[in-house]
Amino acid sequence: MLSRRSVRVKVMQLLYALNRDSDLTFAQAKKTYWDNIDKSFELLLFNTYCLINIARVSKEDFEKRNKKYLPTEDDKVFTSKFYDNGLVESIRKNVKIQKTYDKYFFEAKADKDLLRNIYADYSKEPGYKAFLEADLTSESTLEVFLDLYRFCKKHEPYMTMQEDLYTNFEDDESVVIGAVKKILKALPNDTDMFFKEYYPDDETIKELGESLLIHTFENNAELAKLVEPTFSNWDSDRVAVIDMILIKMAVAEFLYFESIPTKVTLNEYVDLAKLYSTPKSNEFVNGVLDALLKSLTESGKILKVGRGLEN
Repeated sequence: MLSRRSVRVKVMQLLYALNRDSDLTFAQAKKTYWDNIDKSFELLLFNTYCLINIARVSKEDFEKRNKKYLPTEDDKVFTSKFYDNGLVESIRKNVKIQKTYDKYFFEAKADKDLLRNIYADYSKEPGYKAFLEADLTSESTLEVFLDLYRFCKKHEPYMTMQEDLYTNFEDDESVVIGAVKKILKALPNDTDMFFKEYYPDDETIKELGESLLIHTFENNAELAKLVEPTFSNWDSDRVAVIDMILIKMAVAEFLYFESIPTKVTLNEYVDLAKLYSTPKSNEFVNGVLDALLKSLTESGKILKVGRGLEN
């Protein structure tokens, strides 16, 4: 579920915290890393919870329409198939995922009034009206839920709720959106633990993320000796903290991650500098890493293993 860029960002943030907070221990930072991974997965499941519970409001809508003394023609033909369908049922009847929802206290976290308001707004959308008029099929159900999720992503109060509840929302938004779509497309699914398939894989979060955190922190002095001479006449103390962290992380990847191409590493950290540091940081980081890559390659310190990576 998480991309390599996502875990690099999490590592960068923790290394920054360690740099700025002298009371923070590495053990605490490492624990925070894994807590943050869990938060990303929780955010994914929270989105699925919200979608199902927005659909649940259609059941309330159906019941209200049935109680009307003078129902309209629309009331008479209205059904709750937005909630009563195979896709929702596979979530609703899945004991494991319901227990996981309870574990994360989603019922307390979700703004029920907001979810009702979203349903009220979405019920006016062409996609929802088309769904009500069409035959109920797995294809039509999937399409209406994908349409609902697209609607939610444009719904400012919904996005604000996500940001207020999850500090990682901005960093993880794109990967969560992609994973929610994959889950919807995989439903209905009767496998008890199917949702666990979307927990971030070990190759990304452990072999890259945790290892990168450890290597960069534990080899900080060695990395500094390699990096600082490249600054030429620039005082290393004047280099932006984030830039220095990103450069050290990149060099750690050059040296300790044999299967990651150096060009991929260089491009990734230049992009991260552009996104998370000063306006000209990407140019600075690019220049420093390009020079470091050349010198480390010439000195034989970079050894890559794998098809097309051998030096």
